[in-house]
Amino acid sequence: MINGESKTELEKFLAEIREGAGTQIRLSPSGGEETHFTIEYQGQIVDAYVSGRGEQTDALVRLVKYLVAGAPHANAPEGKADRLRWIVLGEGGAWEAFRFMAKYHVSDGACFAADVVPERKTGEAALHIERCLEGTNDFAVRVDDNRICVVKFLGEEQSPVEFGQFLFQTLYEELGLKASIGIGCEVKSFSEIASSYNQAVTAVRMSSIFHSRGEVHSYREYLLVKLLENVPQNQLREYMSQFRIENTAEIFEDPDMVNTAEEFLANSLNVSEASRNLFMHRNTLMYRLDKIERITGLDIRNFSDAVTFRVIAVLYKLLKL
Repeated sequence: MINGESKTELEKFLAEIREGAGTQIRLSPSGGEETHFTIEYQGQIVDAYVSGRGEQTDALVRLVKYLVAGAPHANAPEGKADRLRWIVLGEGGAWEAFRFMAKYHVSDGACFAADVVPERKTGEAALHIERCLEGTNDFAVRVDDNRICVVKFLGEEQSPVEFGQFLFQTLYEELGLKASIGIGCEVKSFSEIASSYNQAVTAVRMSSIFHSRGEVHSYREYLLVKLLENVPQNQLREYMSQFRIENTAEIFEDPDMVNTAEEFLANSLNVSEASRNLFMHRNTLMYRLDKIERITGLDIRNFSDAVTFRVIAVLYKLLKL
């Protein structure tokens, strides 16, 4: 039997669920058509009841059981910004995310996180982004002295990368600030936002390691890197040796050659687009592509060779870290 103090706390949590879900969960039966189930709270099994039956009711029951099992943290911060920061950094679980949505009337749905790292004036940048998001379901919070997390719910108006480009553009045009921006993968619910923000932070980190072109970087760009990042160095060296390329440094230690290859790959192997973006004569670009082929044996104008070149580039960089 749950004691009085714990029962009062549980009833308070259930009231928050009612505010968010619009359905009352009771600790005693009321009669009529209702579903009985049990929930685990602070190590105790408690009887609970909800009106109705069927698939929707069963789904609600599963949600309630999950949320109550992950009871709230005693050290949860109180303020909106502090609580949001706590959630996106993964220090609060799904329950805390749900409480945040209920308290601040946030409509749940598919969303993603962006990590914004301005070159300076992080506080001013955060305030500007907050102003840009006024009147939407989206929000931003300053995570530390250098980073800002932006939570964006999916809509039809912009793709995640386009939203990242919007953030970069508005900071540059309005404040004269450049920023590195990482985009995490979409998640089904705000309760999963911490994983998306972690991916966004990873994208920014990877872009600096690999000197990637542009200012907006999606986590998906670096899935290959993440797959190989935790592989032991001796295994990476074995992978590299299987390509049997002796003079990789002649390409990968030459910034001009690396930049040329990256731009060519980024422009879908289109010579005209790459030469235009590099402000380079077409013949110069072709000479460099021929040089890459001569040294590596890979003609990156061919898709399969381009993929192989990308793998080698990742292996080379990881072996140099």
